[in-house]
Amino acid sequence: MTNNFLTTIKSLKLIEGCKAAQLYALGSLGPASTSGSGDAGGSGRPQPPPPPKTISLRSGSLYYPHAAPSTSGAFTPEHHLPCGLPVADALEPALDACLRPVDHVGALAASFRRVSATTEGGDDDLCDAYLEQHALFQSIGDARLLRRSLRAARVHADDPHRRVVLAAWLRYERREDELDPAPPPLALCTATTPLLECPRAAVFASVSSGVEPVCPCRRPLPPPATPPPQRLRRNTSGAASEMSEEEEPETNDLWFIIGEEEVACERSCIAALSKPLNTLLYGGFAEAQRERIDFSRDGITARGMRAVAAYSRHGQVDDFPPDIISQLLAFANKFCCDGLKAACDNKLASMVRGVDDAHSLIEVGLEEASHLLVASCLQAFLRELPKSLTNPDIARLLCSPEGRDCLDIAGNASFALYYFLSYVAMEQDMKSNTTVMLLERLNECAELPWQKQLALHQLGCVMLARGEFEDAQEWFEAAVAEGHVYSLAGEARAKYKRGHKYAAYKLMNSVVGDYEEPAGWMYQERLLYCVGKEKQSDLQSATELDPTMTFPYKYRACALLEEDNAASAIAEISKVIGFKMATDCLELRAWFYLALEEYELAVQDVRAILTLDPSYMMFHGRMHGEQLIELLRGQVQQWDMADCWMQLYDRWSAVDDIGSLAVVQQMLTREPGNSSLRFRQSLLLLRLNCQKAAMRSLRYARNSSVHEHERLVYEGWILYDSGHRDEALAKAEQSISLQRSFEAFFLKAYALGDSSLDTESSLSVVQLLEHANRCASDNLRKGQAYNNMGSIFVDCDMLDEAAECYGIALNIKHTRAHQGLARVHYLKNRKQAAFDEMTKLVQIATNSASAYEKRSEYGERDAAKNDLNTATLLDPTRTYPYRYRAAVLMDENKEEEAIAELSGAIAFKPDLQLLHLRAAFFDSMGDTASTMRDCEAALCLDPTNGDTLELYSKASARAEPES
Repeated sequence: MTNNFLTTIKSLKLIEGCKAAQLYALGSLGPASTSGSGDAGGSGRPQPPPPPKTISLRSGSLYYPHAAPSTSGAFTPEHHLPCGLPVADALEPALDACLRPVDHVGALAASFRRVSATTEGGDDDLCDAYLEQHALFQSIGDARLLRRSLRAARVHADDPHRRVVLAAWLRYERREDELDPAPPPLALCTATTPLLECPRAAVFASVSSGVEPVCPCRRPLPPPATPPPQRLRRNTSGAASEMSEEEEPETNDLWFIIGEEEVACERSCIAALSKPLNTLLYGGFAEAQRERIDFSRDGITARGMRAVAAYSRHGQVDDFPPDIISQLLAFANKFCCDGLKAACDNKLASMVRGVDDAHSLIEVGLEEASHLLVASCLQAFLRELPKSLTNPDIARLLCSPEGRDCLDIAGNASFALYYFLSYVAMEQDMKSNTTVMLLERLNECAELPWQKQLALHQLGCVMLARGEFEDAQEWFEAAVAEGHVYSLAGEARAKYKRGHKYAAYKLMNSVVGDYEEPAGWMYQERLLYCVGKEKQSDLQSATELDPTMTFPYKYRACALLEEDNAASAIAEISKVIGFKMATDCLELRAWFYLALEEYELAVQDVRAILTLDPSYMMFHGRMHGEQLIELLRGQVQQWDMADCWMQLYDRWSAVDDIGSLAVVQQMLTREPGNSSLRFRQSLLLLRLNCQKAAMRSLRYARNSSVHEHERLVYEGWILYDSGHRDEALAKAEQSISLQRSFEAFFLKAYALGDSSLDTESSLSVVQLLEHANRCASDNLRKGQAYNNMGSIFVDCDMLDEAAECYGIALNIKHTRAHQGLARVHYLKNRKQAAFDEMTKLVQIATNSASAYEKRSEYGERDAAKNDLNTATLLDPTRTYPYRYRAAVLMDENKEEEAIAELSGAIAFKPDLQLLHLRAAFFDSMGDTASTMRDCEAALCLDPTNGDTLELYSKASARAEPES
């Protein structure tokens, strides 16, 4: 079996392909050749060159070179994996293509102050302030914070252009374009469409979506912004004056000659359209004395002029076709008819109902600088992203300097637009020409310091990825000049790529020395350019300062494997996988398992990779994961669907999320249209904090649903997970009205329970869960329902009922119910029983940081401390252990140690609760300035947090007399 497997991989010519790319060197599979000939008839195979000392490769998908074969005989990769093994010194961490301030807390606090200072100013400044928050939140990586900042920016966007951009961005984040069938980009809103994404609310300036509770799609179009012009009459001095239509009947006293036709008009009405026309017809020009005026050379047809005459009398353009309105728009621009232009702009903008309409009208809008029309066309293009960027005409408009100039003239070019476009382009292909051009436009639109830093840094990152190292260095240097310190890492990387290793080391060494409290990324970057003990020391420092960075784990794991310590290598890379599901780390572990011929475990990790990224390529981008799984079929046990269900049940019960994920992926290869499996996949991904992949699975579930009531449930979860609770609740109710189902009732209960409820409301949620459990489902889902019911009963102080629910959940192997039952024991003053109950969960979920953290609540101080230390080792991103240890230190009057405990965690995870607790500590120590700074940073993360607002108010009151 193994020989067949190796032969099959060899047949893919991976070795030859990778040699051709010059990414790595492979050890010889036979005796070394004594001749330089590569001829097949030679005495042996040619000896490949040794692996390079330093290779600069993209770490995003593990483009690793291979190790040369060991001559000691201890480890021979070619016997296990013909593609060889990764080399530690060839690994390289990815640069973050976002703003990354050295002092996150200070940056967040400053952002909060800017928002507070601009609240009394215009909405335009507030929109920019919230976009800056969005840029800062990118490095934190919290999807909820990013979504909240975008919504706030959308609410405070005071012009149609920005509303269009931000509404499209919010819609893009939900990826509605991936639904099948996808709703038209400018379709009228449904009852569950988020109001801030309404296309009509975005375009028409008279609709204030920030305060209007009703979607404008349910109301008629707003009237033109400018009222109909007043008719004019001649007074005794010959000047024109206003009059009402009742004073004088319509008369034709003026004819415009266009070609061979004459268009009858009323002089006073035409004159009222604008001051230039009034001067022409009533001023000192010859036309003032003529009854017939030749307009043959003024660019308007006879039909168009009749429309001008009709508008001048009635002030309406609703009955005209688009080509006539376009002529009216050109006439309005030529003769400065503001009211007519506004009416035409509004009417044409309302005619854009899709991409085809936008294609046909965008040229008119650009030529006539029609703000609303161009905004409406732009909206159609933005709501079709990323697809619209593949259209040459649209790409030319959005990406080229000439296109930006045209948009700017029409008032539709902004930093927000190119921020969104470049964000989409970088997600699709970071190295594409489209991405480069959009970032160049972003840089041209950048005015504020943070905008310049972001644009310049991202240009540097893109050029680095494209291999244009000299240009990358220049962009990074420009970003540094604007004050973005993190761009020094990019500058050093570019120098290193150009062969200046010592210059790169010297630069990063100076960065580390310039700061009393260096950040983890500084050590990570410096270690790339040093060797020996210094490299090992920097690896350790990087992990201590920021344990969430994956590169040090990967490097140490590869180094351990090179030392023939495979078990330790797998343990090392498993540390980071335990709290961060990164595809490159999973691939590395799968690679190790393959080298050790642990094929079952390797396939499990490959299936997890494919769940996170279905297009992921293994082995230097040469083999798709599905292909590797197929090659390993003979090495692993094959299960039918019944076996898979049993495996899923066992692994779900064992709290083995990655194992469960792999089983579900295997089941989906057999039944790709199974929406229920897709939904379970999304639940597992959410549990593993993989929100983007979870949303993709939800969309697949929705698209593959054959029943409308199921589709509504999945659409509800998509809305709920993107922060639209009320809309999700409406979807659940729609589904129940069609058919009572477990998932519909569960969604409704979950959405209702996501708020502070009184006892009566909470018990109504329990009733919904009971309804759910009466519907058909399996024990995996019913166990979750009983567990949720238990949690609600605990909140209502109904402990016996809660214990009963948890007991039922445990009987059907919902293992996490141990946690709820432990809580019941504790509330009944049975602390030891609570500890013992949590011990059962710890024994089953051996690597669950959450289980250790919860058990710490019921143990004595030493046991609690040990459990929390274990929780931190398993998942350093969990904040409760830091807060507990800091509180203990504060109780012991070790103030500096308590602050240091919190500061260590805040340095890599700015968290609301950590910041609030440190602010409280500073407050107790009398450090008002530090208290206010931490409160401001915390309020930037959550402006509505009551405790922090109260503490900030007290600190501010004390600070005023001091100032």
